[in-house]
Amino acid sequence: MQRACAAALLSRGETRIISPGYSNDDKAALEIIKVLGAEVKTDDSELIVTSKGVNPVANEINCGESGLGIRMFAPLAALSDKEITINGTGSLLHRPMEFFDEILPQLGVSIKSNNGKPPLTIKGPLRPKNIEVDGSLSSQFLTGLLMAYSASLHPYQRGTLEPRSSTMTIKVRNLKSRPYINLTLDVMRKFGLNVPENKNFEEFIFYHDSLKVPPAGGFRGAYTVEGDWSSGAFLLVAGAIAGPLTVRGLDLSSVQADRAIVDALMAANAAMAMDAKGITVHPGKMDGFYFDATDCPDLFPPLVSLAAYCRGATTIKAVSRLTHKESSRAIALQDEFDKMGVQIDLEDDIMIVHGGGTVKGADVHSHHDHRIAMACAVAALKANDITIIEEAQAVNKSYPDFYEHLKQLGADIKNGFTLTTK
Repeated sequence: MQRACAAALLSRGETRIISPGYSNDDKAALEIIKVLGAEVKTDDSELIVTSKGVNPVANEINCGESGLGIRMFAPLAALSDKEITINGTGSLLHRPMEFFDEILPQLGVSIKSNNGKPPLTIKGPLRPKNIEVDGSLSSQFLTGLLMAYSASLHPYQRGTLEPRSSTMTIKVRNLKSRPYINLTLDVMRKFGLNVPENKNFEEFIFYHDSLKVPPAGGFRGAYTVEGDWSSGAFLLVAGAIAGPLTVRGLDLSSVQADRAIVDALMAANAAMAMDAKGITVHPGKMDGFYFDATDCPDLFPPLVSLAAYCRGATTIKAVSRLTHKESSRAIALQDEFDKMGVQIDLEDDIMIVHGGGTVKGADVHSHHDHRIAMACAVAALKANDITIIEEAQAVNKSYPDFYEHLKQLGADIKNGFTLTTK
């Protein structure tokens, strides 16, 4: 949804976004593109976005707590020659943005940050050049650059049909979460933006001469937002723990990184069936498993919930990817699941979850992290007593219907956003 908002901003003309999301992150993205010059209207279950490119109507954008939002939209805001302050709330104000301090000045953009953290004040226009970037912290920085280069180099997005005859290359070292870049390129392609050639995620080459970039008329059509695998992962794990249940609306051919939850469920020997109607998961005896989450670190929380109900130890690799999230997720998971009677060991880049014992009902805390709240709720579905989750409303960041959906599946949830479930 957030990538679709960005692509709609860059696509001159009218875009229809079907099945739009309405989480806090989605709402933040819509407000950002409005400030950057797009007009957004609601028509039944669709959004109609009309854009003439990046033309800011104010000097500040607020990304809420969205890490993707600030990392993707900062380079897009830099396409303008107006000075813009990019701010956020909550945990976002503590997340590292030194990448921009290093890279944007190389592209002709002045930037001031709060010691490498938001708020950021930038002034373009961004002028693409051949550069090399470090992708080890987050692929989201690269997503923003790819979209910004696409808009700056494409004749139509520049507002002129003047051809150029050279290429532009972004070289990337140590890229993590490659599937998320695949998702970015997929959205760009569907919107008709200038998509670079991807050379093994180490080089992204933009061709922008008149032969390799056909004259474009902007995106004329509709984009349907895919079902979100990162949210669906919690429901699938809930089915394996306390189902059966069927989840519809998840595309098995999706390039989303978190589709790998299916591989994890299979590794745990979960009872699962997939067909055209959806994915059905049944509870049953499950075994500890090994999973490498390097390319899908957002799966750690549902994987821990799953592992809690698997016999023996589960090993999950890539703990280092969890440091700069809404919370320090590895520690948060260790602390809250310890309260629920589940031992988690952290050994360098490895997390070991000792499952198969009794999961206890407990008073836990979300750490203001949407995925920690959902992980605790899913684990609570078969706990031996009531579980109360403090700051449970954190789920609004990505999945505002989460508790309502659990209610539909039979969970006993009371007291508004203080979750009580058996």
